[in-house]
Amino acid sequence: MNEQQPPRLRLKRGEERRLRSGHLWIYSNEVDTDKTPLKELVPGAEVVVEDHRGKPLGRAYANPRSLICARLFSRNAEQGLSSSLLKKRLEQAISFREQLFPGQCYRAVFGEADGLPGLVVDRYRDIFLVQAGTAGIEQVQEQVAHILHTQYDARAVIARNESSVRELEGLPHYTRALVGDMPAELSLVENGVEYLAPLSTGQKTDWFYDHRAARRRLGPLVNEKRVLDVFAYCGAWGVLAATQGASEVVCLDSSEMALEYVHRNAQANGVGEKVQTLHADAFAGMKELIGAGERFDVVIVDPPAFIKRKKDIKNGIAGYHAINELALRLVAPGGVLISASCSMHLSSEQLLDVVRSSARHVDRFVQAFASEGQAEDHPLHPAIAETGYLKSWFVRVLMNY
Repeated sequence: MNEQQPPRLRLKRGEERRLRSGHLWIYSNEVDTDKTPLKELVPGAEVVVEDHRGKPLGRAYANPRSLICARLFSRNAEQGLSSSLLKKRLEQAISFREQLFPGQCYRAVFGEADGLPGLVVDRYRDIFLVQAGTAGIEQVQEQVAHILHTQYDARAVIARNESSVRELEGLPHYTRALVGDMPAELSLVENGVEYLAPLSTGQKTDWFYDHRAARRRLGPLVNEKRVLDVFAYCGAWGVLAATQGASEVVCLDSSEMALEYVHRNAQANGVGEKVQTLHADAFAGMKELIGAGERFDVVIVDPPAFIKRKKDIKNGIAGYHAINELALRLVAPGGVLISASCSMHLSSEQLLDVVRSSARHVDRFVQAFASEGQAEDHPLHPAIAETGYLKSWFVRVLMNY
């Protein structure tokens, strides 16, 4: 018996141009709904995508509930999202990371950039965290877990499906073990430093490997310097700074649990006496430090996304201005501000302009001397701007000329 053919998703005239240029997303307003019963499709169902003439463009999985109603995973219309395809894509993604990070701690799969739209996998040695951001990936995550277990000796594979993007797909939030037992915490190595991070109450996929490249730059900047790490979480920046020779580090975060991990990580790396913590909201904590007359040689500001949607841009930029103005007031003359943003809707150039205008507002002069994007295990898809979201600027801060 022949395998049942998947339904067709017919595009309107001209709407295939973006796909032909390399993009993978199809929006609901690009579909010819007279020829395609879009609303009748089951969320996660595979479809053959066709141009307006009926010529196949590839295979995708669809979700009529989402504005992005389909995501292309193969240019071969005959290729389904099979175990063999998943195995091949996972091997291609992981073998690349293994060349770069032999410690087996990295983002193993970065969605569209690795040919698996909607799938994120983070590796913590023999523990893998899987994040399904779409209904199509939700249906195959058990297969992904099996491949990770059998091919990469995964002791545990955890579905960490708590991301807000799942709401757009009509998917529930949950965290559960797909393979093995649920660990309470995760161990990893990054830039030569050993860390622990919580699992059940951690953020997103529980560690932010994406800033690894920017953190590599800390060494020459922090030696024998006083450092403030704002939005410190478990101390990725701050503990590293202490191991790189900082004389004193203050980690500021609103989470008591995160700061407990800062202390544990500092102790485990032999720098416990150098690292202090301040439990406070970032804005309130920075104002407290300013009021106390504190100054630091290096201030790191790595906030959560202030701009999650386009409609948040105005308020989000105001938030970035406010946090950077406070940070600049805390930098000693001749010191360094590291200002970061993970908001996809804020460009690197816009972040630099925020730093520039914030400096002018607090009567400082800044010299931008370096910038970084996301680390190598978060590659960009050249046709999908949304895969490039992270940016950071390193600026020297002087009193106004």
